[in-house]
Amino acid sequence: MNRITHGLRQLLRFALLEARCCAFAVALVGGIAVSALLPELPVARYDLLLGYGIALTVLARRLGWDSGRDVAVIAVCHLIGLLFELVKVRMGSWSYPEEAVTKIGGVPLYGGFLYAAVGSYVCRAWRLFDLRLTGYRPRAMAVLAAAVYVNFFSHHWLPDARWVLAALLLLATAGTWVRFRVGERDHRMPLALSFVLIGFFLWIAENAATYAGAWSYPDQLDGWQPVSVAKFGAWSLLITVTFVLVYGAGSSPLRMPRLARRSSWNSIQTVWQESARGRSTQENSPRRTRERAAAKRSP
Repeated sequence: MNRITHGLRQLLRFALLEARCCAFAVALVGGIAVSALLPELPVARYDLLLGYGIALTVLARRLGWDSGRDVAVIAVCHLIGLLFELVKVRMGSWSYPEEAVTKIGGVPLYGGFLYAAVGSYVCRAWRLFDLRLTGYRPRAMAVLAAAVYVNFFSHHWLPDARWVLAALLLLATAGTWVRFRVGERDHRMPLALSFVLIGFFLWIAENAATYAGAWSYPDQLDGWQPVSVAKFGAWSLLITVTFVLVYGAGSSPLRMPRLARRSSWNSIQTVWQESARGRSTQENSPRRTRERAAAKRSP
């Protein structure tokens, strides 16, 4: 019975931590859904959502939910997402049918916040779950993440290499584990599995976002349809781009040994200083003073 109770508590802790990680994304999608219910306003809905996304970012920073580094990562994700959107919308992969002042090349500027929300999730998860990586290959992952990003553009003109890249990612992440903490207990899972799980929930979020009118795929223009399951695989690949960005921004505890070595050196210095002070105290103790005085008086 105690084991079941402990398991339920751990599950509740995990759910609460996940809710905190997803706060930005949930608030963003929630705002998109509410905006679709608003009466006609003098401000275009896409423009209103841009202001809302900026306000969410500022609020999260002011409340201390996101650090300055997190905000920088979120901004980079926003820019990378906008570039992605500009190409994909131009190629007809999806569209933003409503008018807006802050719309460039058919893409409203708020569209980048959908990718920024993913960056926010990864940053918060790394911190709140105390993520640690073992067996991680940063150079290989950086190259493959860049190839994944480029392939989502180039497949319009060149053969689609996503299955090849998926296989290479499986090889690159073989033996790589993500260790995370829930309460007082550590858990772990394969890094590749974490990409698949995040990709699945992003696909669920994409269904919710398109239903709320965030954007529309060609088959959704005459009425909402569930997003193709193929997008689940696409998100599982794309999450590697955000993951590599967050790692590169310094979130990774793999870089902590340097700090540990520095701390160890500081500890050695502290011990040495304390021992030196101890020797000085011993030398100046009353007993040692009397002994030195007696030695001087002796012939």
